[in-house]
Amino acid sequence: MYEGGLLAGPPTATKPHPVTKETLPVVIGHEFSGTIVELGSAVDKSKYAVGQKVAVEPLLPCGQLDCACASSDTRNLCSRLAILGIMGGGGGLSEYVAVPQQLAHVLPPDTSLEVGALVEPLAVAWRAVKKSNVKAGDKVLVLGAGPIGVFVLKVAHIFGATWIGVSGRGSKRCELARRYGASIVYNAADAGTDVVAETLKSTNGRGADVVFDCAGTQDTLDTALKAARPGGTIMNVAGWTTTPTINMKLMLIKELVLANSLAYSGDHVELIQAISDGKFSNLEDLITRRVSLEEYKEKGLSALLHEKDQHGECTYIPFALQDIKTDLLLVKVFIHP
Repeated sequence: MYEGGLLAGPPTATKPHPVTKETLPVVIGHEFSGTIVELGSAVDKSKYAVGQKVAVEPLLPCGQLDCACASSDTRNLCSRLAILGIMGGGGGLSEYVAVPQQLAHVLPPDTSLEVGALVEPLAVAWRAVKKSNVKAGDKVLVLGAGPIGVFVLKVAHIFGATWIGVSGRGSKRCELARRYGASIVYNAADAGTDVVAETLKSTNGRGADVVFDCAGTQDTLDTALKAARPGGTIMNVAGWTTTPTINMKLMLIKELVLANSLAYSGDHVELIQAISDGKFSNLEDLITRRVSLEEYKEKGLSALLHEKDQHGECTYIPFALQDIKTDLLLVKVFIHP
């Protein structure tokens, strides 16, 4: 996504990020939560208090007056956007991090900090399903059974989908999709699996009302075009590493809508309210491993790279020292060990 200068991208050892002004190395971890330990003098004290648990929305737009994406609903599209924990500014592996108050979202008292760390990827799914206009009675196909795909499955249920098929690769991820309520799961790694034919069979030959591509491959895009019903919607949630080809003739004949959803922007409040209302259950099941700071490279990062079938979403709760002074509108958050 950062190729061709479309987005500012992470900093390098010599080139700082335009928003954070930091160069490598930076503290990583963009999916995190913590407890407020200090408030800036201008922070809204009616909303925030020391001791509250918060999930951090890690998107820092450029803040320039001429930015076309300055509104709360489109700041995720800012071409100079910074992501805490990737592009500087601290992150989940910091001991403390200071964030603007609008990015600190108070969690329900009975919500654990571990679940709070899942709010970030869950918000990706929430925005995608909301933008797709999934409604009660819809039939949905999810391509990709990784963390985002499983979250899309869960959110689509909340929005009223009555049939949700999931296609994934790997037995453990497919089993996770079953546990989370998929109507049927296709293991695309199995020879002979025909996701399109099976979807048509399950929908009486009609096809899925909405197809979510959470994998981002040529195969999944082709599958989405064929499995969607005439007049249906394909929602791309994947961050592509290649440039695919699109069968525009098929798009036209079926009058399909191809839409995209990038991260989140202003979605956390609505999502956390849904969590508070009990619309999500057993979110802890997606935490497949808890690792210490000493183990995070081998049992954390390496596991996500080389054991993709074994993990849903890993939450890391170790920390490295990084103390940031609180100022005015900033909230200082302690990341728990």
